[in-house]
Amino acid sequence: MFEHPRVRTTEGVVQGRRRRGHAVFRGVPYAQPPVGTLRFAAPAPPLPWDGTRQAAEFGPVMPLSLPIDLGPPQGTDWLTLDIGTPDPGAAGLPVLVWIPVGGYVSAASSDPMYDPAALAEAGIVVVTINCRVGAEGFAFLDDAPPNRGFLDQIAALEWIQRNIAAFGGDPGQVTVGGVSAGAGSVAALLTMKRARGLFRRAMTHSVPGLHSTPALARQATAAFAERLGAAAPTAAALRDIDPWRLAAELTSFNAGLHAHRESWGRLTETGTALCPVVDGEVLPETPWPALAGARASGTELLVGHTRDEFRFFSVMSGRRGTFTEHDARATLELLAPRPHGADAYRAAFPQAGPEELVETVYSDALFRMPSQKLAEANAAAGGTSYLFELCWTAPALGGALGACHSLDIPLAFGTLDSPVGAQLIGDEPTAEAFALSREIQGTWLRFVTTGDAGWAPHRPGERLTRVWDAEPETLPYPEQASRRIWEGHFPAPFDLPQRVGLGGRGRPE
Repeated sequence: MFEHPRVRTTEGVVQGRRRRGHAVFRGVPYAQPPVGTLRFAAPAPPLPWDGTRQAAEFGPVMPLSLPIDLGPPQGTDWLTLDIGTPDPGAAGLPVLVWIPVGGYVSAASSDPMYDPAALAEAGIVVVTINCRVGAEGFAFLDDAPPNRGFLDQIAALEWIQRNIAAFGGDPGQVTVGGVSAGAGSVAALLTMKRARGLFRRAMTHSVPGLHSTPALARQATAAFAERLGAAAPTAAALRDIDPWRLAAELTSFNAGLHAHRESWGRLTETGTALCPVVDGEVLPETPWPALAGARASGTELLVGHTRDEFRFFSVMSGRRGTFTEHDARATLELLAPRPHGADAYRAAFPQAGPEELVETVYSDALFRMPSQKLAEANAAAGGTSYLFELCWTAPALGGALGACHSLDIPLAFGTLDSPVGAQLIGDEPTAEAFALSREIQGTWLRFVTTGDAGWAPHRPGERLTRVWDAEPETLPYPEQASRRIWEGHFPAPFDLPQRVGLGGRGRPE
């Protein structure tokens, strides 16, 4: 293979580079930069170019709404993707498209945790996409299409259908995957008409129940626009505000959400004011009722969560060990399913103190139950669901993180030495960590290639689950107590308090 491989795409020739046992092509545009008149608009097709476009370096990361210093502003060519391929001269290789979205406020395909090396060297094409997040992707503006981040993802998948064969991939063997808000994005794509036919399989790790009704989204966006001094919550009013300032202001806005608890209810517990909107057009409804009601088709789905989802957030925020009975009551009131969820949790976990109750309810409401219910709904829609739970305790910080949110991702990518991997697993991974990484990575490779995860699929009554631990085994679903509490309750969109929710249950939210 050439040291600097070239591939002709529908827009022009790109030149990547060899990297260990595979080739990479980075910063390849799938749409025009969303700036100027295209800011807050639907993604526009990429423009063609003459000659050879260098594709050896990552594209610029769009401004992220995170409380971290990302250095000086980069360029604005944010709608790009990166490809790792075993051989661009091959044909018919399975494809994994990874959506690296976190909290709907960050998306960085360049994160070393998503390094495709191990997967590409094992024989699959890995595509990681950047898309709009935060206010750029999800502010609910009167004069702009909603859920622009999802529209970007669809545009990237369309580009992949047109071009992936030139990189050795099979456009008929595309699996789309993500963790957290990336998994929520995948779940949304399952319900969107425009995404049909763009992928064959799906992988969702820690699906969040994170959607707003138009009424709440409009109010949250209006409050954010007012904070910025904008005349109105419109694209026209926000278009001239510097994107980096917009992202920084959203970071501060999200940090102060608790001040809006009486007005916005459950949304204030998520730390994400601007999230996907069930707008009736781009996103017609949430995935659970759409699949369960046969208004969306089931697929081959690998879905699951970690045992201690909330632990990462409680430890990193310094709240671990400080939760009081008042915190437990407030958490149950806001997040447990109504009308009897709070009492059901007390009855199901009679020995649990405030700390355990807070952690259990947050883990269930935000990730565990949305994931388990997606497995059920996909199976009801005629799909095949393979359910997993990660129960292996992360060694870092003396085990304080438990089996926390996102721990499964560096294990699956084989990036234990990445910054996040080291943060969760430790600077010197143990033999046990490497063995579990091989187990999870093997599951991914098998599923992306064949659609079979390697254990019995989810069926009512059995709910068999692959439990990833030091000794992986297949067992009945481990979180049965929580599952029973949530029986009959889909994760409903966040709504203004005292309004009727859209979760198919007709109860106040």
